[in-house]
Amino acid sequence: MLDPPATRARRRRRWGRAALILLLAAGVAGAAWWRWPVGLPPLVTVAPVTRGPAVEAVYATGSVEPLHWARVEPLVSARIVEVLVEDGDAVHKGQPLARLDDEDQRSRLAELEARARFLRSDLARQEELACRGVSSPAARERAESELAQVIASMAGARERLDLYILKSPMEGVVLRRDAEVGDAARTTSRQVLFTIGRLTPLRVVLEVDEEDVPRVRAGQTALLTADAFPGRALEGTVAQITPLGDPVDKSYRVRVALPDDTPLMIGMTVEANIVLHRDDDSLLVPDSAVIDGHVFVPMDDGTVQARKVTTGVRGNGRVQIRDGLPPAARIVTDPPAGLTDGAAVRVRGAER
Repeated sequence: MLDPPATRARRRRRWGRAALILLLAAGVAGAAWWRWPVGLPPLVTVAPVTRGPAVEAVYATGSVEPLHWARVEPLVSARIVEVLVEDGDAVHKGQPLARLDDEDQRSRLAELEARARFLRSDLARQEELACRGVSSPAARERAESELAQVIASMAGARERLDLYILKSPMEGVVLRRDAEVGDAARTTSRQVLFTIGRLTPLRVVLEVDEEDVPRVRAGQTALLTADAFPGRALEGTVAQITPLGDPVDKSYRVRVALPDDTPLMIGMTVEANIVLHRDDDSLLVPDSAVIDGHVFVPMDDGTVQARKVTTGVRGNGRVQIRDGLPPAARIVTDPPAGLTDGAAVRVRGAER
C-alpha cells in the first residue's frame, strides 16, 4: 500500500538528515585521515652490512707509450722533396727516412770548392814566386790562411748537407709519419716529422696530483681502465716517479710498466687507480648511510640508535667501516634529514 504524501515527506526529511550526518561523519573521518600521516615516524630502509674488498687508491689519467721511442725533427728548415718510409715500416739506426731540398746548400758547397781550387792555385804561384825571391813571406802566409779557411768552410758545408737527410735515431718501427712531400720542414716550430719506437715493452705515463704523489711508491699496483676495453680490468706496476713536478699543472709524472701481453695500444688514453692499500674482507655500508660520522642501527622497540663509526675507503657508492659496528649489524641505509638518536622509525617492508 502506498504511503500518504505527508508520510513520504517525513521519511525524505529523515533520510536527508541521515545523509547529512553520514556526509559530516565522512568529512570528519576524511579530515582525520589527512591528519593521520603527519604524526607517523619516518619510513626508512634497513639492510645488513656487507663484506667485500676495500681499496684505497690514487686516481690519475694518462696515455700509453713505448718504453723506447724517439721523435725525429728537422735540424734545418727546407721543403720535403722525398719520403722514404711509411707507417709501420721496420727501420734500423741511421736509415734515411726523408730528404729535404738541399739545392741551395749544394750550390754553396760548389762555390766553396771553386774558391778552394783558386786558392790552391794562388798558393802554388806564391810559393813559386817565393822561390824566385820576388814574393814576400807575408803574401804566402796570407794565401795559406785563406785556403785553410775555405777548406774549413767546405767541411762544415758537407756536414750541414748531411742534415738534409732525416735518419732514424734507433732501431724500431715507424709509429707515425707526419712528413709529406712538398711540406715545409721548420726548425722554429719543434715540428715532429716521424715517431720511431719499439712495439714492446709499453708503459703508461700518468699525471698525478701533487697532493697525492707523496703516497705513491715504485712497485705499487695500478688498476687501469680504457674505453677501448669496457668492463675489462687491466693492471700495471708503478716503475718511476719523476722528482721534478710541473708547477703549472701541480702534478708529477708517474710511469707505469705494462706486461708484455697487455691489449693496450700506443696512444690509448687510460684511467688509473694506483692501489695504496687493499683489504679484501672489509665491512661495507652504503655511502648514504653515514651521516656526520654516525650510522643508525634499528632497535627492537622501533627506535634507532646512533653509532659513531670510523670510516675508511670510499668509492662506488660504498664506504668502509673500520670500527664501531659488529659484523652482523643492520643499519638504516637512507636516514632522513634530522633523524636523531632514539627517534622512532617505521621500517620499509615491515608496515602493517
